Amino acid sequence: MKELAGIYIIWLRDVKKFFRDKPRIIGSLAQPAIFLFILGSGLAISFQVFGGGGGKDYLEFMFPGIIGMTILFTSFFSAMSIIWDREFGFLKEVLVSPLSRASIVIGKNLGGSTVAMIQGSIILIFSPILKIPITVVSILKLLPIMFLTAMVISSLGITLAARLKTMQGFQVLTNFILMPMFFLSGALFPLVDLPKWMAYLVIINPLSYGIDAMRTVMLGNSYPQLHPLYINVIVLSAIIIVITFIGILLFNKQE
Repeated sequence: MKELAGIYIIWLRDVKKFFRDKPRIIGSLAQPAIFLFILGSGLAISFQVFGGGGGKDYLEFMFPGIIGMTILFTSFFSAMSIIWDREFGFLKEVLVSPLSRASIVIGKNLGGSTVAMIQGSIILIFSPILKIPITVVSILKLLPIMFLTAMVISSLGITLAARLKTMQGFQVLTNFILMPMFFLSGALFPLVDLPKWMAYLVIINPLSYGIDAMRTVMLGNSYPQLHPLYINVIVLSAIIIVITFIGILLFNKQE
C-alpha cells in the first residue's frame, strides 16, 4: 500500500502541474493546428498538383499522425522534469524517501503518459472541422492505444533522463531522437515501398506501431497498415516492460 500510495502521489503531482499550467494547455493546440492546417493543407495541395490525389484524404491520413506527434513530444518532455527535480533538489528528497526506485519510475511514467494522453485527446476536437468520422466507440478504443504509446515514449525519456545530468544535454539528445522517430513513424507519409535501410529503422521505431494502431482504430482499413492491431498492441506492451525495467535499473544507481 505504501508503494501504491507513492506511485499515486508522483502521478498526481504531474497531472496537477499540467492542469495548473493554462498556457501549456492552450499552447498544446498550437503546434498540432499548424501541422494540420498549414503543413497538411500545403502537402495536400502539392499531391494534387503532382497528380497524387490528396485533399481531404491526405488530411484524414495525417490526423492520427498529428495525435501521435503530440503524444511523442509531450510524453518525452515530461521526463525533462526529472532533470529539473535533480537540479532543484526535489529528486534527492524522493530518492531518500522509503519509496522504492521502481515506484518512482512507474509513477513518473504514469504521470507523463496520462498528461500526453489528455493532450492527444484534445486534438480530437479538430476532427469535426476536418470532417473525420469519430465515434464514441472508436474514442474508447483509441484512448488505451494512446496511453500505451505515451508509456513507451515516456519510459524511454525517463530512462535517458536517469543518466543525463544537465538540461542542455537532454535537449540535444531529444533533437537527435525525436525528429527521426516522428518522420519514420508514418505520421506524414505511408510506410510502403521504402528503401531497405529505412524499413529497418521503421521496424525499431516504437512510434510507428502506435500511429499504425491509432490509424487502424480511427480510419479502419482505408489506408495501408504495417501490422494487425493486436501485433501493434503486443509490441507496444513488450517495449514498455523492457524499457521500464532498464529505467528501474538505472534509477537504482542514482545517488
